[in-house]
Amino acid sequence: MSPDQPATRVDAAKNPAAESAAAPKGLPGALTRFRVMAFVTGVVLAFMTVVGLPFKYVLGESATWYSIGWMAHGWLYVAYVAVSLDLVFRLKWHLGRAVLILLAGTIPFMSFVAERWVTKRVQPLIDQESGV
Repeated sequence: MSPDQPATRVDAAKNPAAESAAAPKGLPGALTRFRVMAFVTGVVLAFMTVVGLPFKYVLGESATWYSIGWMAHGWLYVAYVAVSLDLVFRLKWHLGRAVLILLAGTIPFMSFVAERWVTKRVQPLIDQESGV
């Protein structure tokens, strides 16, 4: 951006996607899907980590819900990967950023951090496109 151009609301140094003139088609829906899956995946992983692991290894108990919880997290993570890749491809973000977002679904509580980080960078693009 040259000095004689007006500054935009989005800092292009922080958000490489801000250099494009318009937000990619379907970006609001892609962001919503990502936010929902990040939250759901994070809640299940947090529950299984905070409640499930102590239940099994500290109390020495085993229950059907424990196995079902981890299977649910696995399938939810697959959906999280799909919606994350959809968002990353729409924004044309680099591979390193994509990998970090994908790994956030495997570390307890990190999907919440990733969701806030992504939303902070994508929401201004949506607002800019809608004229808010």
